[in-house]
Amino acid sequence: MHKGSCLCKAVTFQIEGNLPPASACHCTICRKHTGHYEAGVDVDRSRLKISGASNVTWYQSSEKARRGFCTTCGSVLFFDPTNADWIGVSMGAFDGPTNTKLERHIFVGDKGDYYELNDGAQQYVLYPGAEKPK
Repeated sequence: MHKGSCLCKAVTFQIEGNLPPASACHCTICRKHTGHYEAGVDVDRSRLKISGASNVTWYQSSEKARRGFCTTCGSVLFFDPTNADWIGVSMGAFDGPTNTKLERHIFVGDKGDYYELNDGAQQYVLYPGAEKPK
């Protein structure tokens, strides 16, 4: 079981079972939403239990997804794609060890020019399956 919360603890969550490998998204929308790039794990919706859901504000950032953040403290928590059976959960919101690692960087074609990617994780100009890794 993995637990997490926003900064003010108005929203808490738990996820049953092990977490999959994490990914980091460097698209312009994620960078503007988080202030840097977004790192998260994608989990089956049925594994995620949210307490304080009335404190989550959902912003429809594109026709493909909405983003959930705490109404009180503004913590970035969830990435919710339209018509998917999974939901993304921000790595920074987890409490304690996650026992997972960053496996890939996606949308590196939009990456900011102020940082380098040299952690050895796979890099994709768009995302896996859209093109060959960088």
